[in-house]
Amino acid sequence: MLNKKFSMKKTLFAAALLASAVTVSAQPSITLFGVVDARVAIGRGSLADAVQLTSAGLNTSRLGFRGSEDLGGGLAASFWLEAALSNDSGAGGPTNTNNQASGAGTGSSGSQGLTFARRSTVSLTGRNWGELRLGREYVPQYLNLLFDPFGNVGVGVPLTLSSIITGVTSTRASNGVAYFLPAGLGGFYGTARYYLGENSRDGAATEDDGNGGGVRIGYASGPLDMAVATGRTEYASGDTRQTNIGGSWNFKVAKVFLVIGRDRRGALRGRSWEVAGVVPLGRGEFKLALSDYSTDAAGNPESKKVALGYVQHLSKRTALYTTWARVENSGGAAASLNGSSTAANASSSGLDLGIRHSF
Repeated sequence: MLNKKFSMKKTLFAAALLASAVTVSAQPSITLFGVVDARVAIGRGSLADAVQLTSAGLNTSRLGFRGSEDLGGGLAASFWLEAALSNDSGAGGPTNTNNQASGAGTGSSGSQGLTFARRSTVSLTGRNWGELRLGREYVPQYLNLLFDPFGNVGVGVPLTLSSIITGVTSTRASNGVAYFLPAGLGGFYGTARYYLGENSRDGAATEDDGNGGGVRIGYASGPLDMAVATGRTEYASGDTRQTNIGGSWNFKVAKVFLVIGRDRRGALRGRSWEVAGVVPLGRGEFKLALSDYSTDAAGNPESKKVALGYVQHLSKRTALYTTWARVENSGGAAASLNGSSTAANASSSGLDLGIRHSF
């Protein structure tokens, strides 16, 4: 009888351990992550110079939370919340609620507190059919502009994006539904996204303002990675459109990048290109980029830019960096760098000195 009771206790104990293990394995994994990037930004212009302590010279400063849960059968649910930070002041980055100028809110940038403006999504992913993602994130056509050794941040940011033409959805859009192709398609990848301005359906000319979408198709295999993308946002004042192609080729001793873009807002058209490269040098890397942006506005404004940079990696998470850039304007253009002010057809230069730490 004693042995029988002892055997039963062992069975119950084993069952409890098994139940506990199943419960633990079903718990979602949650990760806290972020980047703190600080730089001294020096700008020189024909009208005024500037010196600032700011952020985002190598990577954009951010704070985020992400997690996933395995639902079994190749199905998983996940979330991603990511906020921009200005670590020089502690301010959070602003967001836009409706993909229109009215959705930016009031007050100075950062005064609204922390917002998850970089990304705020929830997803359902299937091993064989791909991912369905809902929320705010990058528009597909912006992703091709990240074929850039400077990561599209800092004084080295290329002249491949004009928010004057492409508006508030040039980088991200809110209220979106996106689909991503699954992995394992022989190197092919892609995404399609549709987003809403969420205006009243009252028959007004502005009821579709802020509605839009985009699609991106790419191929990555070996040293090659390239993609083409296009997107449009509707506005009563004139739709905005972005179309571009970008790619990179890794020669091991160097990686080269190319981006060509065409933008449009109503009758105004913009054209851009970038040729760039990065060369590994031990624990560091050297960067070079040439870029150009022009429009068909009166006088055909055009800005040309050269950027040189060096990054010294102190560890996998910490790096020191410096970037120098110069922009030349013509046709009435007045692009300036690092907070400086430049007259039309004059030049501007900028220098970044910074440190980046990720966690």
